[in-house]
Amino acid sequence: MFEINPLDIVLWTFRRNENDVVNLYNTLSPVMQLATGGNMLNFGCWDKEDTSPIIAQNRLCDKVGKIAELDSANSLLDVGSGLSSPAITWAMSYPNIDISCVNINYIQLQLAQKIVKEKTLNSTIHEINSTSTVLPFSTNSMERVIALESAQHFKPFSNFISESYRVLKKDGILTFAIPVVKRNSNIRNLGILALTWSSEHYEQDFVISKATKKFKVIEKIGIGPDVFEPLANYYIKNRMRLKNKILTQYPPFVENLLFKSLLKMKKVSHEKLIDYLLIKCLKVN
Repeated sequence: MFEINPLDIVLWTFRRNENDVVNLYNTLSPVMQLATGGNMLNFGCWDKEDTSPIIAQNRLCDKVGKIAELDSANSLLDVGSGLSSPAITWAMSYPNIDISCVNINYIQLQLAQKIVKEKTLNSTIHEINSTSTVLPFSTNSMERVIALESAQHFKPFSNFISESYRVLKKDGILTFAIPVVKRNSNIRNLGILALTWSSEHYEQDFVISKATKKFKVIEKIGIGPDVFEPLANYYIKNRMRLKNKILTQYPPFVENLLFKSLLKMKKVSHEKLIDYLLIKCLKVN
């Protein structure tokens, strides 16, 4: 059973420095693992026929891999790689690609190494403990950079963009999947999400403007309706079963906070106050 001080969650959420993000993920990532039965930490891209979040999460990985044109790449830098489950998916789909997984969270990297080893993919996936804003790679060394539902934690965001530009070769591709808020979003209309959305609340225009300062943005897809609302609907429909799983490891207030957050997420997504962007950027010089 995880012992959680609610004050810690508040402090992690409002300060949001790198240590806070690490503590938050170490404490709350298992909630998603319990709810999904897997090691993916993304919201997923849902289809009406989906019966489990794992299917939706894998679909999002596949979608991002295709946008990033991984079929024509030999090297990939996965920034904010979580437990490396997306990297494992890409390594299986694109066996010729060499993947470097960067994560500030050393505990997650250790767990990821075990998961990768179980999949016997040691030769194609490398785990590297580093920040996203100072990447430990030489200039013009990578063909692809992906940040799958992680860039919302990177700050300064412009440093991540600049570092991605630096490490990419000419004609290299940066692809990131990121939840964003719209210009008219604020604490009042986000409600509980202002507390539980434990990342930077980057606006869509801000993200695009920072990317275009270095890259040519060649694709921008908003998939919010295929992410937030169906995820919330899945939890609402299966709440009792998922709640019982979560309560084996967490106190009741955590599940209740999750449930209320998902209800609010569904509402503000329907009101188009938040979106989920897939962005493809090309390094042209």
